[in-house]
Amino acid sequence: MADPAGIRPSRPLMSLERRRFMTAIAGGLLAAPFVADAQQPGSLRRIGYLGVNRPEDLRHQLEALRLGLQEHGWVEGRNLHINYRWAEGKSDRLARLADELVKLKVELLIVPATQAIAAAKTATRDIPIIMVAASNDPVADGFVSSLARPGGNITGLTFDPGPEIGGKQLELLVQTIPGLSRAAVLANPENPAHGFMSDPMRAAARSLGVQLKFFEARSPGKINDAMVDAMKWRADAMLVQSDAVLFGQRKPIANLAARSRLPTIYPWRDTADAGGFMVYGANISDNFRRAASFVNRILNGAKPADLPVERPTKFEFVINLKTAKALGLTIPQPLLARADEVIE
Repeated sequence: MADPAGIRPSRPLMSLERRRFMTAIAGGLLAAPFVADAQQPGSLRRIGYLGVNRPEDLRHQLEALRLGLQEHGWVEGRNLHINYRWAEGKSDRLARLADELVKLKVELLIVPATQAIAAAKTATRDIPIIMVAASNDPVADGFVSSLARPGGNITGLTFDPGPEIGGKQLELLVQTIPGLSRAAVLANPENPAHGFMSDPMRAAARSLGVQLKFFEARSPGKINDAMVDAMKWRADAMLVQSDAVLFGQRKPIANLAARSRLPTIYPWRDTADAGGFMVYGANISDNFRRAASFVNRILNGAKPADLPVERPTKFEFVINLKTAKALGLTIPQPLLARADEVIE
């Protein structure tokens, strides 16, 4: 996809009720993970998954992972068992859940986001850890020695092409909203990537003549207050920073933004379907599918130290024209022409 902004990117065990709910809504999607962790037959390879959110928040992503595993010959219940642990948006649970998975002696850990990667890294230096969507620089975070030669027990994929993505998103808003002078950023300061992502955004705001202010949401329960504060500040638009906790609340955030008539840009594709104004970011489902390749190679004897960390390869620029009209905004035709998808 052409760069629309013109800049190059440099739980404890789940309850029986929830297991039934997931089976119903997903039509059998990943039914195996929602049974208790009984001892599996010796023919099954046993791996772990450490999630920041809830399984129902990740239906499409988990389906992409399942399909990716099948492409490599790994089928849950036949030759693979995945032990799932879910923090349900509460990052302070991650350390305990990571320890649980380590005690199960899984062969590897699939870990989607930066907070969970940090917890898994603390829990084990021996079990391979596969990052799915690290939102920061894994070298700066100390997860790997280098992208080309990770050198330890961690490898996988990053979610952002680089810290410049926030500036690109801000520029798209400036191109769309006449007279934009104040932009709010919904962010989770508990995310180790917060500073990494925020500084380039501030620099872009200065160059665009936009006043930028960050509104913090450390947990799902703080999101509404943060957005109310942004409206009191009279923000002209809002950016949602890439973060696992915010990702789990992406649809409620889109609903709040729509009710507040606040034009908002997101890094996740499905927020556009939920009424989000604009999306620019990596395709996270594609990352989940590609993570299956790392699982396959490690289960077949490869060492994470020797598997280069990969960046996203698919990006999406989506405009919800229905939402734009409801906000009284006219999208410039050149911008519409650059979009991968326009929802009408």
